[in-house]
Amino acid sequence: MPENRTGAFQSRSLAAQAMGRIDPVTRAVVAPLHVSTTFLRDPDNGYASGFSYARPDNATVRETEAVIAMLEGAAAGALLFGSGMAAATAVFSALEPGDHVVAPRVMYWALRRWLQHELPRRGIAVDFVAMDDLDALRAATRPGATRLVWIETPGNPLWTITDIAAVAEIAHAAGARLAVDSTAASPIHTRPLDLGADIVMHSATKILNGHSDVVAGVLAGAAPDAFWERITALRSGNGAILGPFEAYLLMRSLRTLHLRAAAQSASAADLARRFQAHPAVGSVLYPGLPDCPGHAVAARQMTDGFGFMLSIRVAAGEAAAIATAARVRLWKRATSLGGVESLIEHRASVEGADSPCPPDLLRLSVGIEAVDDLFADLDAALRAATA
Repeated sequence: MPENRTGAFQSRSLAAQAMGRIDPVTRAVVAPLHVSTTFLRDPDNGYASGFSYARPDNATVRETEAVIAMLEGAAAGALLFGSGMAAATAVFSALEPGDHVVAPRVMYWALRRWLQHELPRRGIAVDFVAMDDLDALRAATRPGATRLVWIETPGNPLWTITDIAAVAEIAHAAGARLAVDSTAASPIHTRPLDLGADIVMHSATKILNGHSDVVAGVLAGAAPDAFWERITALRSGNGAILGPFEAYLLMRSLRTLHLRAAAQSASAADLARRFQAHPAVGSVLYPGLPDCPGHAVAARQMTDGFGFMLSIRVAAGEAAAIATAARVRLWKRATSLGGVESLIEHRASVEGADSPCPPDLLRLSVGIEAVDDLFADLDAALRAATA
């Protein structure tokens, strides 16, 4: 294995140097890209190198997983997948027929739809509850039957905050594991495993990669137990591992994650404050605002800011919201989030009739552009659309 001299340095220092590993052959400070799909057997027919075939394992993937596991404080390590959906569905696929799941009402729409349609076909029951209502969660759990509680915090696209530590206590009391979709927080802002979660998931396509050029997902585990081993086996058996080139690009991006996350979070907070006073904006949804219903919990469990995502509700309604998105010049009308470019999207149009998203809502993913330019562009679009 490459040389590793991590010592007791901070996570941002270790991420910046990709765990401080030096290639033992060339002494390069950037790890090589390993693309081979197969590996030479030893004379005794074994694999002393630890690698046999690329579907279950890859050296570049391992290196990237190690950085993410370090950032999350994951004792079980991390597992990279070909997409965020592949990572998320692997957790549910590790359950058994007859198991029960509790999931949030406000969550990533594609996963919510998958849970609604796929879990019943697998003999797994699912209930959707408001995860900021702890009494509702307690009532929904079935001791001895509930095997997984899934939460997303901040919750896309309303940015509701769920108390991870409190939900972990409820889940564990019922004999269930807690999995947290922390895509909109990143390990820079929230470390769910430290708060009692068993698994943390990211769509690594988003801020972990941050450059809108990689589709990836990742799971990080608190303990290397039988359930984690089941997920690992499913990734291998289903061929869901991330490709080495994508892992290489993701590693490159992780080295600047702290800088990007800090800059994007600061700009998001600035924009949230400005748009609160905007005459065309009915309300701003952002956990960093003191009047946000989840602000107290967010302040307790988030660090170094409140994330890079916010939503605004256009006071004049749905047509004005759609017209606003059509008039921006610097913001890009596109799906996804977490990239260095700022994105705007009318989510209700995307999610369809069963969306919990208000029709007047615009979701904003804040990038690294000058915040004054971002405000001026959206301000002009709002004023033109509501004139």
